[in-house]
Amino acid sequence: MKLEFLKWPISIIAGILAIIFYCTFTFVSIALFPPPFNPIDNWLSDLGNSSYSPNGAIFYNIGCILTGLALFPFYIGLYKWYLDNISHKILMIMTQIVGCCSGFALIMIGIFSEDFLPEHIFWSEVFFKFNLLILILASISLIFHPDAIKSIIIYGILVALINLVFVYFVDIPIIEWFTVFSALGYAGLIVYNMYKNFV
Repeated sequence: MKLEFLKWPISIIAGILAIIFYCTFTFVSIALFPPPFNPIDNWLSDLGNSSYSPNGAIFYNIGCILTGLALFPFYIGLYKWYLDNISHKILMIMTQIVGCCSGFALIMIGIFSEDFLPEHIFWSEVFFKFNLLILILASISLIFHPDAIKSIIIYGILVALINLVFVYFVDIPIIEWFTVFSALGYAGLIVYNMYKNFV
């Protein structure tokens, strides 16, 4: 059996793993969360609260840690998008640095669940602000790349606007859910674009 996927750029493999990790562990923790549970009333972080969900909290927190770890090689591997233009390269490097910082913040969210509320709130705010900045930087960087799929860039800009609304204007659970999963969708689209370009 040929393991051709092992030859894929690291961003593709790590991006796929990040999506799998987060979705799998999140939906396992949802299944173990005592009802009623819904995105209108419950924050995602409620899934990691051991008082709310004694059996499922560990899964969500592990999922955050694994996803955060996968984000490091995903963002580091974005060097594949570098152009010779120095200003474009600087934008991509800034995206990589902020992306790795967001991965670290997500790990800390998993370590400091809602059971450690002050620390959890701090790292959640850090994560969402970094996430917003990543979306802006990545979208600007890709606008100037000839191999970027333009519809993906437009989607990224829309997701950035949604993140902006959540971070600074409308702080309710359903917007948080939409923010997180739309950002994961953007990562998935970047993975697809990289597959088309670099595999």
